This record gives sequence, C-alpha cells and structure tokens, in this order.
Amino acid sequence: MNKAITEGIQFMPTAFEDGLGVWSSQDGTAGSDTYDGAANAAFVPADQDFGGCLELLKTSSTQKLRYMGKTPIIPGCYLRVRVRIKAVSGALPGVRIAGWAGKNSDSHVGGLTEVAGATTLTSYGEVVEVAAIVGTGDRPGVDMVWGNEPDYGYFGIDLTGANGGVVRIDDIIIEDVTSIFLRDMMAWVDVRDYGAKGDGSTNDVAAFEAADDAANGRLVMVPAGTYLLGESLVLSSRVRFEGTVTMATDKILSLTKDFNLPTYIDAFGNEELAFKKAFQALLNNADHESLDLGGRRIGVTAPIDMQAAVPNKGSYATRRLIRNGQFECIAGPAWDTVTVTGQATYSTSNPLKLTNVNNIANIPVGSRIEANGVGREIYVRDKNVGAAEITLSRPLYDAAGTQNYTFKRFQHMLDFSGFSKLDKFEMADIEFQCWGDCSGILLAPTGSIFHLRDCFLTRPKDKGITSHGSGCQGMMLDRCQFLSDESQKLGQDRVSVGFNANANDLKIRDNRAMHMRHFGVVAGTGSMFAGNHFFQGDSSSNAVRTAGLILTATSCRTTITGNYIDNCHIEWANEHDQAPEFASELSFSALNISDNIFLASHVAPWFTFLTVRPHGAGHFINGLSLTGNTFRIIAGAIDRVETIDTSFADMDYSRMKNITFSDNSFNQVSTATTNPLTLEHTENSESLVWTVSCAPKLPFGGWAQQVESLMARNAITASNNVKQFYMPYVTTEQGSNRDEIDLRWQGEVKGTVLMRVRMDNPI
Repeated sequence: MNKAITEGIQFMPTAFEDGLGVWSSQDGTAGSDTYDGAANAAFVPADQDFGGCLELLKTSSTQKLRYMGKTPIIPGCYLRVRVRIKAVSGALPGVRIAGWAGKNSDSHVGGLTEVAGATTLTSYGEVVEVAAIVGTGDRPGVDMVWGNEPDYGYFGIDLTGANGGVVRIDDIIIEDVTSIFLRDMMAWVDVRDYGAKGDGSTNDVAAFEAADDAANGRLVMVPAGTYLLGESLVLSSRVRFEGTVTMATDKILSLTKDFNLPTYIDAFGNEELAFKKAFQALLNNADHESLDLGGRRIGVTAPIDMQAAVPNKGSYATRRLIRNGQFECIAGPAWDTVTVTGQATYSTSNPLKLTNVNNIANIPVGSRIEANGVGREIYVRDKNVGAAEITLSRPLYDAAGTQNYTFKRFQHMLDFSGFSKLDKFEMADIEFQCWGDCSGILLAPTGSIFHLRDCFLTRPKDKGITSHGSGCQGMMLDRCQFLSDESQKLGQDRVSVGFNANANDLKIRDNRAMHMRHFGVVAGTGSMFAGNHFFQGDSSSNAVRTAGLILTATSCRTTITGNYIDNCHIEWANEHDQAPEFASELSFSALNISDNIFLASHVAPWFTFLTVRPHGAGHFINGLSLTGNTFRIIAGAIDRVETIDTSFADMDYSRMKNITFSDNSFNQVSTATTNPLTLEHTENSESLVWTVSCAPKLPFGGWAQQVESLMARNAITASNNVKQFYMPYVTTEQGSNRDEIDLRWQGEVKGTVLMRVRMDNPI
C-alpha cells in the first residue's frame, strides 16, 4: 500500500533548489525562522555527489532543519524520512532524523518520541544515509511511535555535537513505507496501527474501536500479544485473533460479524472462558440470536454458572439458541456432590416450606432433599437464611413435624439456577460428555419453553436435566439421547435420572434413554410423550425393573403414545401431595396410554408394565385409557400388565370410573385384562341363579360393577329342553372379592350367554 499512489497524498518535501523559505531552523511551525537568506546556509547547485544540495554551517548545539509543510499522520500509514549527508569541513557532527508532532492549528502533542538515534559522521566527503520511520502503531522497526493524536508532523534533521562543522545535505525524502509492515494481501487493518500496545496492561479499547471504524469492510487483525480491553467492546467488522484479549467478567466483547465460539476461543485463548464470554455476548446483543459452537469441544473443569457469566442479566426472556458443539467434563474435585444435613420442620398448612432449618447457610439452592415422607426429585428451590426457611419444589407427602433432612447438591455441567427466570432458551446438536463425573443441565427456577433437541447427555453421574423449580414449564425434549454411566449395574442399584419436571405442558418426543434408574419423573400435568424409547434391562434373572416414567400428579392430563417402553414400567403416584388421602378432588384421572410397544425380559411373574401407587387412602381411578398397545415378555411370563401398589394404601374400587382397556395384544402374559370385559358363560344344568366369575380379567382386580349387555348365545332351556324367552336380572359385585355377577332367572334354566362387564362406572 502506498497512499501517495492510491490516494494521491503528497508526502515529499520540496527540493532545496525551489527555495529555502519553507525550511525552518526551528520546529517548522508557521512563523518560525527559515534558512532563506541565513548566513549559515546556502544552496549549492552542482555538488559532485548530490547535484543540487544545501550547505549548512552548524552554529547551534542542536542545529534544526525542518520542512514547514504539514506531513499528514494517518493511522495505518508508516512514513520513512531519510537523507543523504556528508561532512565538508570543521567539526564532525552527529545527524538524526527529527520531527515535531502537531494537531489542529500547530498545537504541539507532547510526550512523544520526536527524534531517532543519531549517526556520527566520521570522515569528510563520505556520503552517509540517515533514516527513521514514523507512524501511529508500535511496530518493530518504527523509531517514532506517535499514536492517533497527532494529525501531522514537521520533519527534517538535527545536527548534534560540536559547532563549526560544515555539511552538505541532499534533498530530504519522505515516503510511504506501509508495505513493509503488511502482508501481500492487505484486506485488513491492524489494531497496532491505531495505538494498540498488546502488553496486557494498557487499555487498548480505543485502538480496537478506531481500527474497527477504519476497516470499512476489511478484516480487523489482532496480532500476537495480550490486549487489555478495559471496557465493553462491539466490533462491527470481521476480526482475526493471533493474539488474545483479557477483560473483566462484567465487560462484554461482541463480535457481530464473527459471532461463533471458535473466534472467541481465538480471542481468549481458553475454551471455557471463551464460551462464557460468547454466552454473555449472546444475551447482550440483538444482532445474533444463536451461538454456534463451531463443532468445538469445550473442556469444562467446574460447573459453569451461566448467570455469573452474564452479571448484568438476572433474567432473560428473548429466544436464544446454543448449538453445534461438545462439552466435556474434566474430572476434578469441583464435581463432588455437596451433602449437608440439617433438622427442619414441615407443616401441611404451608406445603412448600421447610421452617426452622438448622445449618441453612450451608445448604445450596438446587439441592435434592431426602428424608422420611419425602417423594422423589424434591429440591430446594430457594432459601431465606435470615428466616431459616427453605422453599421446596414440590410438597412432601408424609413429613409433618420435625426431623433430620439430607440435602444433596449435584454438580451440573451447565448451571442456569442463578437466573431468576429464563424463557425460550434452546440448545441443539450438542453432546454433554459427563463421563460419570457430573450431571448435565440445571434449569432456572422459573421460566418457560426450555428446548433441548438433537443432543446427547452421555453418562451423567446423577441427573441429565434437573428442574428445581418451574423453569421446566412447557419444556421440550426432542430426539435426544440419554446414555447411562450405569449399564453394568443392576437396575435397582442405579441412581441416574434422565430428567425431572415440576411444571406443566411437557413435550417429550423421539428420545432414547438407556440403562438409567428412571427416564423421567414428572410432577406436572398436560404433558405428551411420543416416539420415545427408554430401556432399563440388566443381566439378572427374575429381575427388579424400575419405573421408566413416573407421573406424580393424580389428574395428570397426560398422553403416552407410540413409545417403546423396554424393561421398565410406567408408575402413576401422588407422592408430591402434602395431603395424599383423597379429599374432594379428581383423584387419579386423565391418563391416555395408547399404541405403545411394551417389552420385558427375564422378569419375575409379578412384574407389571403399569403401576398405580396411591400414597393415601380413598383414591380411585377417574379416567384411564389403555388401548392399542402390545405387551410382550421374553424368557419368562408375567401374570398381568397392570397393578395397584398398596404399599401405602389401596384404592376405592367402588368409585372406579371411565376406564378403558381395549385392543391391546398380549404375549406371554397370563391374564389379558380388558374393560369392558366380554364374557361367555355356559350353565350346563338348570339353575335359578347363575354365578359368573369375572376374575382375573378385570383390570387392577377390580369389582364387577356394571353389565353393559347380555344376550343368549343359544336357546335358554328349562327341563325337558323347553325353550324360555325371558331375560334374567343382574346382581353385581358378588363374591368375597366382588368380582362375580349373579344372573337370576324366573325359573331354573341352562344355556350360554354373552355379556359385557365393566369394573367401573362409565357414566
């Protein structure tokens, strides 16, 4: 680059033969003394070495010669001032290139280097060339670094040393030598040309901003060095980092044209720090809605506090996406589970609080709570140290009074719990490599529409995705893989959970979960599970199989359709209810399980695919549809596919309502349950009362409550085979288990009837 050529800028001084009135014996400013008519200066028209030249007698301790034309100082432009000189007689002086830095109307810019190193003339008649380079940037080889404050300079030479010597000076040359500092292709600007030091201590923000302003579509180059950015910086140009930057946590670097993790890694030189700064920029700049990790692996040495990375944002509600990369846990003590014990009091009148909590200051928010009467996946949502009070994620089913509690804070690779609320946040095409050392993601305490898609949660130690509040409202999990670290363990010994949720309206679709204790623990309502495959088998025979999916809301309003439920079961409970006994509520209702594949192998005969587990007395089922499913057992057989777990309480079978078991297929299942149940009964000898047993095919061992239809399969006959043409009346809920029906006839008859019996009341 040469601005004299490309932009027509005039750098060269006039020749001495054009007159000495523009050559100053002082600094070169307007009104300073010139050599025109001076006694110690004369133009020599025909020197044997120089042709026309200036002959000058040194009469001052520093004899100055300055061109009075304003030579422009342009960021990124480097000027070389050079002169050929020889001693003629007298004392031999030193010679140096010198200048005077100015701005506005000859205001001097102080504090700059305005002279180069001196060269001493050693003999008469020897032509010596003296040169120096001046420019805005601190580049190797630049003698006078002037930065961006000066607008122009007055340049020439100084003669130093003893007076009395006579020298002859050839015309002074000022030329653009910027090309010395630039590569062959010059589609960039260099921050050093705009004053950047790169010494790690000088605030280089202004230089970066100036280079960005000057880029005009070109690349901003950050050469080797460490550049301190003392304030937040937005770069609107593309940028390339050979050096690195350093800045405070609360300062933001926004790379609007190169917003991707690889560029931030180049900028900060550390993957973990680069991700934090890129995430900070993601939430602080409207120019980009997603952060591309560029397929890069990020080694994570400790839980990443996502809110601490963005200290100016306590909550966030604009859609943002992180995608296309890999987080890998680097083992170390930072991942150790924090376990704290403390005594606390629980009251059902305040179901989301623990009060009088001992040791509360040491209990981390986000800890899972363990104690008698505490359901699965209950967490510390918030705490008030002064009031010694903890806010719970869900109520406790049987913990009234005072007891000791254990609080376990699992360490998650990405921890969003510092945000008070986070809405519309997405992550896609990411693998979280936990390697059995940490958990995956901890959600914010509140928020809606967290979306994870096409991601791998590989070998989480305890949890894949944890919700310790309602930040899971409307959560969507699509096409993700939950891969266990516990495949070699028996099912009952595993601890890992794919995800839990406390809020409503989940969409869990097309995921795959392998060898975890539970795929999901869901406390909210209004959720849909479709196309998932979760399997939890092990190598044992007559094995214990844990629940793949746990629903803890009684009126759950949930659909489970088209899933592959493999060596695990669905459990429907109410363990997140502070008053688990039935009390004028909807009870267990609004669950649809349809068109799923259920498979198990090597299980005990008492294994079932659907378990209803009331934690208090008086409950009943008030809306359940189990239709179109296939049930298959390999290497063994089971008694039935459904059961009520009476560990805490049984159900009120008299109030069962709106239950449909139909169009299911059963392989290696001894009892194929259905409701309504179609029965054929034959009475071979005349009897006044026919007793029809409905056991064991009514679901859950229910009572024979209703007869929907009754018809004779053939002739009903009395003695002597006399045909009868009247109908019996029906008495339901007979027998010790109330699973029999009595058909009472007008007289003693025999024959065969078909009937449809229900164990519920469909009305």
